[in-house]
Amino acid sequence: MKKAYHICLSSGNEIYCRDNEDYIHCFNSLAIAIAETESVLLADSIMSNHIHECIRTSSLSEVIKRHRYKYARYFNAKYHRKGRLGERHAFTVELDGLYHTLAAISYVFRNPLHHGITATPLAYLHSSARVIFSKDIWSESSKDIIPKHKQRTFLPSHNTCPEGYRMDTNGLILREDVVDTSDVEHLYGTPRAFLYYMNRLSGEEWQKEQKQDNVNATPITIRIIENGISMQTMEQMLRNEHGRNDYRKMSDINLCEFIDKNILPEIGKTSVYLLTASEKQKIAQFLYLQNRLPEAQIKRCLAML
Repeated sequence: MKKAYHICLSSGNEIYCRDNEDYIHCFNSLAIAIAETESVLLADSIMSNHIHECIRTSSLSEVIKRHRYKYARYFNAKYHRKGRLGERHAFTVELDGLYHTLAAISYVFRNPLHHGITATPLAYLHSSARVIFSKDIWSESSKDIIPKHKQRTFLPSHNTCPEGYRMDTNGLILREDVVDTSDVEHLYGTPRAFLYYMNRLSGEEWQKEQKQDNVNATPITIRIIENGISMQTMEQMLRNEHGRNDYRKMSDINLCEFIDKNILPEIGKTSVYLLTASEKQKIAQFLYLQNRLPEAQIKRCLAML
């Protein structure tokens, strides 16, 4: 019997995705793991240093293991890295009840907002929020799909694109083919209700609503969802939710791309994982003096473990 879970994977003191290609490969690895374990994806949000997912599955440990293994092989090969990618254990919460599940899915969709990456949940590209009620909310033209024989480049080695999955010209397996949109839309009920949940502020109202489920599950809150993620403080995430954030600041992906495309070529290195400790320290000092970036951000983008 399939049960619903919220899963959070943390990369610890480094980065999961350094460029757009990484985000694509990360989701494709998840999509294949979902198909291989006959699981159901309800929501996902892939951030630079952690990943949130809501999944219905009867093979929780297996779907996590397959996703992590497929992506780590790609990431390690690309960046000349070795070993496990991310913390040893995933953080999971079993979801029980309509409002408990809705709260978890909503927080996954709203994660980019909480971390100050985008001003609204629907503005973030690396999330499945944009495929929910898409016909009612978006007026986008149809996507260009690449043929099967061109898909291999964007898939984990020795894997094929599962039957029924399409891939766009960027190499991304379409989220609308992986996410059970009908199930998620049924949970929200209407497009207006979905938009209300996307814009609703955090607070006791969320917790009171979850009590209507009449189950013993601990109410879903930002503190529960963000367990073990040190990207930002709880206070800052709540300020971001109110729009009190400077969206002009350099994001992790912007900083990683600047390091990888501008700094590394100058010193003849192809990956931050090939830098010596002294080289990392010099680059860190340069980035801080030039941009006044947070020390924690500089360290994770340089993999200063």
